[in-house]
Amino acid sequence: MTLLVTGGAGFIGSCFVRDWLAQSDEPVVNLDKLTYAGNLANLAGLAADARHVFVQGDIGDPTLLAGLLSQHQPRAVVNFAAESHVDRSIHGADDFIQTNVVGTFRLLEAVRAYWGSLQGDARQHFRLLHVSTDEVYGSLSASDAAFAETNRYEPNSPYAATKAASDHLVRAWHHTHGLPVLTTNCSNNYGPYHFPEKLIPLVIHHALAGKPLPIYGDGQQVRDWLYVGDHCSAIRAVLAGGRLGETYNIGGWNEKANLEVVHTLCRLLDAMQPRSDGQSYATQITFVTDRPGHDRRYAIDARKIEQELGWRPAETFETGLAKTVRWYLDNAQWVQDVTSGAYRDWVGQQYGNPP
Repeated sequence: MTLLVTGGAGFIGSCFVRDWLAQSDEPVVNLDKLTYAGNLANLAGLAADARHVFVQGDIGDPTLLAGLLSQHQPRAVVNFAAESHVDRSIHGADDFIQTNVVGTFRLLEAVRAYWGSLQGDARQHFRLLHVSTDEVYGSLSASDAAFAETNRYEPNSPYAATKAASDHLVRAWHHTHGLPVLTTNCSNNYGPYHFPEKLIPLVIHHALAGKPLPIYGDGQQVRDWLYVGDHCSAIRAVLAGGRLGETYNIGGWNEKANLEVVHTLCRLLDAMQPRSDGQSYATQITFVTDRPGHDRRYAIDARKIEQELGWRPAETFETGLAKTVRWYLDNAQWVQDVTSGAYRDWVGQQYGNPP
């Protein structure tokens, strides 16, 4: 019994791999292209673990996919591989289309051929779980109900549009070809090993470096925050018991405005690592021009996964954020390596195949 995990060197994927191997002896074949956000240092603790097989490669490579599936005979594929940064998608959408749309199509076709070759219980129990985002649903007003699995897709950024397209492809391959799929749509993740381009790790990094803490617009954009470890436990629950062809929304029940999140981070940093001048990190907050098409509010209605699979997040926003800040304070070298690009050199030293 083996899992094939794609995008397993990224933020959420690496958390899933680490947690999986901490709780199970089932091996993981980890396929990751190692773009800027894919980082083998996220998996350093598994370097000597025979249960973890890392392969550098692209989900858009059909020959590679066919070979991995044939060689390792996984009983499930969990697809984290994606370009995921909205700002980057605004400035250049091509990588998002290639990975999130074309790559998902190539993965579906390779998995369909592999699944079609299986017999008996192996065919019956095989699953492809596709990890997606709440951003496919568009934006909510302050008074709108949270996103449910039945909400209409209304993506507003190039990133969200490519993830919506990937979701539609997964659905179509299920309904047309019978491929046994599951889809999850999560809210904003946070936690350890998060590449410092997203709000929470960016604020921590900039605060400690004495840089401005940039806030888009008025800072009142609302997001539902989900601790990454809770997200991974939800994916395990869906993989184990989700109904074929179904979508499960995964949220943290933590709606917070961006400005509130930043002020909370500043208070935690003030307590854990005070500035040498005695002032609050909040004095570094700076408001900048809002980004184009910035969605005002996301919120997830996660009742379906709770009612069907018994899952609820274990962390509150306060406990999860405190763990996150503490991790970044205790792992300054990881942050330095990521922001300097030194982790790419580590890849070459470790595997002899630098990207």
